[in-house]
Amino acid sequence: MTYNPLIALLFGIFLIGITAVIFWPEKGILARWQKTGHLSERVHSEDALKHIYKFEAKGRRPTLESIAGILHLSLDDTAELLSKMEANRLLNLSGESIQLTTAGQDTALHIIRAHRLYEHYLAEETGYDETEWHSQAERHEHSLSREQINALANQLGNPTHDPHGDPIPTSSGDIVFHNGQPLTELPAQSSAQIVHLEDEPDIVYAQLIAEDLCPGMSVRVMEKTPTYIRFWANGDEHILAPIVAANISVVEVAAVPEPDKEDKQIPNSGQLSSLQIGETAEVVTLSQKCRGAERRRFMDLGILPGAVIKAEMSSPSGEPTAYIIRDALIALRSEQASLIQVKKNTKRTKTLS
Repeated sequence: MTYNPLIALLFGIFLIGITAVIFWPEKGILARWQKTGHLSERVHSEDALKHIYKFEAKGRRPTLESIAGILHLSLDDTAELLSKMEANRLLNLSGESIQLTTAGQDTALHIIRAHRLYEHYLAEETGYDETEWHSQAERHEHSLSREQINALANQLGNPTHDPHGDPIPTSSGDIVFHNGQPLTELPAQSSAQIVHLEDEPDIVYAQLIAEDLCPGMSVRVMEKTPTYIRFWANGDEHILAPIVAANISVVEVAAVPEPDKEDKQIPNSGQLSSLQIGETAEVVTLSQKCRGAERRRFMDLGILPGAVIKAEMSSPSGEPTAYIIRDALIALRSEQASLIQVKKNTKRTKTLS
């Protein structure tokens, strides 16, 4: 075979290029792979710390199996991770006992603070659906520095709770728990206020969202059986299986009016979405589920308690409906109109500005 210097040169350049792509410092494939592996290990470590902290806060004992389950790792990989965390003085391992050190607790609270502040940010400042808040916060909590988290807290007015009712740790690590109890523990005919909705597992949280429940709502338990609990909240009757209702934390309060008494106090009350074309109603309040930019938009449009709204027309498809609000024609979708609690006028009157 005849030696060709040009081919040898091109082949040498090719080998140099491949070597550079693989081994280039910081930006090469090997460096990126190592960085990704290190990042993944850090994320697993922080998720483990968060899990252990939550278990300890509830008086439960974290186990190798529970940590492996939350991290989706094998028991062997989880044991190796915990050993490294102990070497980094984040944990104390003794037999089956797993306890956080002061440094481990500090890191756990940092991640929890980042997660819950970011959920609050999504709820108040963005258009993300509430079913997405948790997963989005899970993705961002590990990349926020303490300085960024404190800046975000200041921007949001230093909120004390996330949208689900979970307390947000302060920058110094202080945290005040809501001390609620599961709705399922209340006896029939008792009244309470929702202080927390558990956002995991997703399938249960999705059902709570579908019921239009949120922290701050008053509830009255009407009936309890081994198979369901029936209660009144937000002007509606709700019937949930105990396994779902157990994800609602409440604190008992003075008696909430019976539904029939409540209806007599505010006759013809309901959601704006229930208005028929030509009907008018007076705004009573905005739902607690109306947050952030949407609440500010409603208020800018003059949708405030006492304002009179008329259902003027709807599109051929039924969505959206046009309402006259302060002499302006405003289109609202049914899910937007359902956030506005109104008292219907019994007579069709001219809308006032």
